[in-house]
Parts: sequence; structure tokens; C-alpha cells
Amino acid sequence: MEIRLPPRFNLLAILSGTAALNLLPLIGLFFYCLSRPGGAFSALGREGFEQLGNTLLLLLLVAIGVGCLGTAIGWLTACCRFPARGLLTIAQLIPLAIPAYLEAAVITDLGSRHGLRLHGISWAAAVLILSTMPYVVLLSRDSFRQSGRRHLEASRSLGLAAWGSFKRVALPMALPAIASGIALAGMEVVNEFGAVELLGVPTLSTGLLQRWQGEGDPQGATSLALTALAVVALLVAAERWQRRLSRRWDQAGPGDRFEGWQLHGPRAWLASSLCLLPPLLSGGVPLIWICSSWDQLRQENLAELIGLSGRSLALGLGAAVLALFMALILAVGSRWLKLPWLQASVFMAGLGYAVPGAVLALALLLLFAPLGVPPLLLLLWGYGNRFLAVAKGGLDASLERLPPSIEEAAASLGKNWQSVLTMVHLPVLRSPLLLAGLLVFVDTVKELPLTFALRPFNFDTLAVRVYQYASDERLGAALAPALLIVGLGLSSALMLVPQLREETTGPLPPVAN
Repeated sequence: MEIRLPPRFNLLAILSGTAALNLLPLIGLFFYCLSRPGGAFSALGREGFEQLGNTLLLLLLVAIGVGCLGTAIGWLTACCRFPARGLLTIAQLIPLAIPAYLEAAVITDLGSRHGLRLHGISWAAAVLILSTMPYVVLLSRDSFRQSGRRHLEASRSLGLAAWGSFKRVALPMALPAIASGIALAGMEVVNEFGAVELLGVPTLSTGLLQRWQGEGDPQGATSLALTALAVVALLVAAERWQRRLSRRWDQAGPGDRFEGWQLHGPRAWLASSLCLLPPLLSGGVPLIWICSSWDQLRQENLAELIGLSGRSLALGLGAAVLALFMALILAVGSRWLKLPWLQASVFMAGLGYAVPGAVLALALLLLFAPLGVPPLLLLLWGYGNRFLAVAKGGLDASLERLPPSIEEAAASLGKNWQSVLTMVHLPVLRSPLLLAGLLVFVDTVKELPLTFALRPFNFDTLAVRVYQYASDERLGAALAPALLIVGLGLSSALMLVPQLREETTGPLPPVAN
């Protein structure tokens, strides 16, 4: 039996409308560029090509850095045993809590106190490598743990040691996960605004906002926006190509877990030191700055800080509710309706996270600012659009594990779609909804390019205020808002600790009858 769904036209209208709502900004931006004389990329200019070159160079440096270091740490924490491995595995979450623009502001301020001017593309690459490395570490680690005991023991029987097993067996099977992590890191590089601006590196993101808000050149801004989208499209295409090229099958079962290579002596301490380096730098440097600037915390206006916190919290909650509502509609509705064109539209609507925040802000401004749409509404719309993929991914994964027989059983009992939604789907999705809402909330609090471009006049948030203080070289005044952002980021990262701890220690042995 089938579930008694709502009228097909109504469900189709809701699904297609939600998908179109998220696709409309980019479609409008594309047609706006086509309507301008001279072509889409005619207004790049010399500065635009320089910004494109810096962006591509940053992408290359960050890809090499996170690919090498992230893969090594993922392998060590997944397949090797050394001192403090469990704690060091959990510590890899620390860089997720520290925004890149805060890292850049901290090293800039510490350098100026000692007479050093830290700027340039090398420092920007180092900051972005630290902030985006967890993507590769977590994804590669999960892939390495799925390799199973059979493959690695077979390689050992053929005379391969740990390094040979890594190079010949584990690494080829983990390449799709590593490529996905590098692609996510590359998207963050294209989206980054505050860190590269503070470190004096002109990129597509900084140039876009400068041309739109500083120079009043919408044609040049749209040219940079389409260039940034082309770079992101190449990243996504390269990741898909690598995934197809490296497709391999793994017959390991859940009980086929490899216990790990035991490291001794210098190798063990070298592994511990390598895994300690990213969290030590990303968390230790801001900690040094906080301790050296603690006396300036009293100079902060507490009333203004409460106002900034209230705005950030309100925007985070609003964005989380909007993103979860749209993600729930798309995830459940696409499970009920299997139309190919609708499935493609839902998939495209979920790619908003790959779009740089500055590009999305420009698209919303070009389309709806002339119509008098309030900036605060545009800002919430932008948050929901950009972080829809963060909310939808977990819901899709949970629904895919739900067998259709459960819904068929509910239908055989005479339940309609409302009852199936409230009694079957929502209980299954409760944990993914809570986790996705928290992640969207924290990402919204840390988001800078979208907030900086779309916020109403005299409506600053914690992220915007930290960036403004850093730009004015008043890092001491940014201490309080920075601490709040870091606290929210750490609270989000700690949600993953139970899962990592369970994976590190391994499953408990079965209890005998």
C-alpha cells in the first residue's frame, strides 16, 4: 500500500517553489550579466585578473597543505596507535571553532607588538590551511577506518609494512574522501573575506565587495561573482571526476575493523607531535593573545556587547529555523515524489554552500534591493540559502537508512501522510535536526562576507565587529566578541566528541549469554 499523500499538485508546488526560492538568486545573477553590454567577464580588468590569480594560488597552496597534512593525520589517528591518540583525535575539532578571520587578526596583532608586519599570501595560506584542515582529517579518517582488517592483513602477508599498506591499499581507497575534503576546503578559500583582507591579499571575494560597495561598479562586481562561481564549479567538477576515477569497492563488514599499527619510540612521538601541531597552533596562538590582552576586556562597552550578542543569536536562530524548515520540505518531499526533473532541482537547490557568501549577497541585492525588500529579510534569506546543504545532508542520510517497508506498514494501518510524518519521519530525524540546527546556528554566527554585505545600516554582529576592530587595529576591543564566537564554535564542535571517542576506542565486545 502507498501513503495517502496530499494532493499531488499542492505537494509539487511546495517542493518546486522551495527549490526555486533557493535557485532564484543565482539564476537572476546569470541573466543580469547576460543583459549587460560587453559580456559577462568584460569588466574584470587588471585588478580582477590579479585577484583571480591570487585566489587560484591560494587554492593551490591550501590544497597541497590540507591534502598532505590532513591525510597524514587522518591515517595516524585511524590506523596507528601511539601516546594520547584518543585526546589528539578529539583535538582535531578545535580548528573548526576558530574562524579564519580571527586567526588572521590575532597573528597580525601579535606581530605588530613585536615590530613584525605579518601579511602576504604565504601567511594567508597558512591561516586557511589550519582552519580548513579538519575537513580532510575527518573525512579521510572515516575512510581509513572503513578499510577493514582483511585488506591490510593481506598487504602485510605480502611483505608490506605500515607505509607500504598506506600507499598501496589504504590511500587509493581513501582518495574520494580526500578529494571531497580538499574541495570543501577550496570552497572556504573562495568564500573567505576577512582573513585575506586583514593579511593584505586581494582575492575574488574582497574584490567583489570592494567594487560593489566601495566603487559602485555593479558590472565589475558581477564579473568577479561569475568568475568565483566558475572557480567553484571547477572544484566541484574536479571532485566528481576524482570520485569516478578512484571508484573502488570495499567488502569489509562492521566487525572487520583493523586494530591499528603499534608505533614505538621516535615514530610514536613524531606521530603525536604531528597530530598536536594543528590544534596547538589554531588554539594556542589565540589563547596567548587572549592572555596578553585580558586587561583590555574591561574597556569594552557591556551594553553594546549585549546588543551585538542579541543580534547574532537572533540571526542564528532565525537562520537555523528557516534552513531546517526548507531542508525538511525538500528531504521528505523528494522521498515521496520521484520525478527526475524535481530531483535534479532539489539537488541543485542544495548546492548553496558551494556558492561564496559575497556572490550570494550580490545576487540578492541586484534582484531584490530595487524592489524595496528589507535588508534584514534578504540577510535571513541568504543564510537559509547558503546553509541549506548543511541542514539537508544529515536529513537525507537518515531518510536513506529508513526502509520503505516502515512507511508501507504505516499505510497498511490506514495512516495518512500527516501521521507518517509525525510518527515515523520526525522521530527518526530528531537527532539530525538538532545537530543540523546547531551547526547552522554556529555557522551563521561566524559568517562574515554575507553578513557584512547584507546587514542593515548600523546593524553589526559579533563577526562584523571583530572584523571592524581588527581592521582598525583595535584588537583588544575585539576580545569579548571574539571569545563569544569561539565559545559558540567550541560548543558546536563538542557535539562530535562522543562519536569520535566511540570510533577511537572501538566497539565493546559482545556480552556472553
